[in-house]
Amino acid sequence: MGNPLRERTIRQLQPGDTFCFSRRFSQEETHAFGDLTRDYNPVHYDSRWTRSKGFKGRICHGLLVGGMICEFGGQVGWLATGMNFRFLHPVYFDDTIQCKITLTRLEKTGRAEAKAEFTNQDGRQVALAAMTGRLPLEDEKKLLNQMVQEGDPSNKLANQSEYRINQDAAVSWE
Repeated sequence: MGNPLRERTIRQLQPGDTFCFSRRFSQEETHAFGDLTRDYNPVHYDSRWTRSKGFKGRICHGLLVGGMICEFGGQVGWLATGMNFRFLHPVYFDDTIQCKITLTRLEKTGRAEAKAEFTNQDGRQVALAAMTGRLPLEDEKKLLNQMVQEGDPSNKLANQSEYRINQDAAVSWE
C-alpha cells in the first residue's frame, strides 16, 4: 500500500477535504530548529526567562510547530505561495499537537487555499494558519503517480501503514 495522501492527490482533491495528523515536539527538536534558524530567544532555552514571561516552562518555536503544514504540503505536492500564522498559546516540550488542514478553495489552474488548526493533547487550540499555494495539475499528477508506482524512493513517508482514509474523504494519521 502506498501513501494515501499521494494517492488521494492523484485521484483528485476537493474543497472540504480534511487531513489530520499528530506530532510530539521534543526539546532536542526545538534546539535543533533554533540552530537551523539561529533563533536563540531565551523563551526556548532558559526557564528563568519563561517564568518571567508567565509560562510554565520553556516553549517550542512557533514556526517549528507551524511547520507541521509542510508534511501535508510535501505529501500532496503543494507549492506554497503564502502562509499566515496566529499563535494563540504556547507549545511546551513533549506536547503532542494535532494539525487539521482543510482545503477551502481549489481552482482548475491549481491555485488553492487551505486553513490549518493546531490543537494540543488537552484539546486547547494553540495556533491557526491560512495557506495559499498551487496543487499539481494533470501532467504533474501523472508524474506523481509514476513516482508512487516506482515506490516513491525520495519520500520517507511513502509507506506509512498508520495512514487511514475516513469515509468523508478525510485523511488521518497518528
